[in-house]
Amino acid sequence: MTTAFLHDEQCLWHCAGGPHALFLPVGGWVQPPAGGGHAESPESKRRMVSLLQVSGLMEELALRSAPLASDEALRRVHPSSYLEKFKALSDAGGGEVGFVAPFGPGSYEIARRSAGLALTAVDEVLKGSYRNAYAMSRPPGHHCQRDQAMGFCLLANIAIAVEEAIARHRLERVLVLDWDVHHGNGTQAIFYERPDVYTISIHQEHCFPPGYSGFDERGAGKGAGYNLNIPLQPGAGHDAYLYAFERIVRPQIERYRPQLIVVASGLDANAVDPLARLQATSETFRELTRGVMALADAYCGGRLVVVHEGGYAEAYVPFCGLAVVETLAGVRTQVADPCLEIFVPQQPGARFNAFQRELIDEMAAALAA
Repeated sequence: MTTAFLHDEQCLWHCAGGPHALFLPVGGWVQPPAGGGHAESPESKRRMVSLLQVSGLMEELALRSAPLASDEALRRVHPSSYLEKFKALSDAGGGEVGFVAPFGPGSYEIARRSAGLALTAVDEVLKGSYRNAYAMSRPPGHHCQRDQAMGFCLLANIAIAVEEAIARHRLERVLVLDWDVHHGNGTQAIFYERPDVYTISIHQEHCFPPGYSGFDERGAGKGAGYNLNIPLQPGAGHDAYLYAFERIVRPQIERYRPQLIVVASGLDANAVDPLARLQATSETFRELTRGVMALADAYCGGRLVVVHEGGYAEAYVPFCGLAVVETLAGVRTQVADPCLEIFVPQQPGARFNAFQRELIDEMAAALAA
């Protein structure tokens, strides 16, 4: 079996609506950008796919597309009222159906394709067609609520894929690990009262949604104890991510013993992302992927699907994404990350790392109490 890479050119044609500077609508005091536009542009994704191709890695992968997510799959997560409003605005040229999530013409169908990539990746891995898979989904999905778009996310891609997997394959324990720098609030909300999906989010504290931290939110009802947030301090980097994984994430996965692991792979924790302040490198993502693969091998027969989320540094996202896919495929190309010699010396010093580790230890102790 090989690693599948699910991608469709249509996803790169999603437009975040009218002119923006970073994520602010142009007008008033916000000047039009000189050479860019909305942060959620297709370029970081397109350049990642290009690097996979020119490095030769794509030749080692099962490259394929996927059909649009079906109406039935969408309605397992989203009410008809939301879907109908989204489609009507999309057909009329674009608009917004939430908070900081504008879109242009045709985005409804493109979002369905994005969800379809995630859904098909999960389904094919569960059927045994591939060892693991990476879904290059765009627009992203982890902020999207059941009835409201948010933070560039228009459909809840991972939630749609997980619900379909539970329906088709009768899974009882699915774990979603979100290492996007922003909190996976949409995925959390959808599964917050359920024990069959354990959601874990490692994110920058107070970043997005603005002011959010979340460690105390552990699920409710039958889902109590099946949601976990690990907020990291702005400036934290490689050491903090890996320490949080080993100190908190690994024991929780070992305790839960999932039948499937899905990763919400935002690459916006990288050191030069314009929308966050963590300092991860491509090696951070390589080590995180290696760690979660080992857990998937131990507890769910290697069944692991990685779904693309955020990441807005066009020059650096490709190197971070390459590290993830290389690790999934067990192939190391000749590509050398040219930024490591700059980013590694800029990592937090011993005193900051000790402070961040102390906070992580406090969270681990609270979970054990």
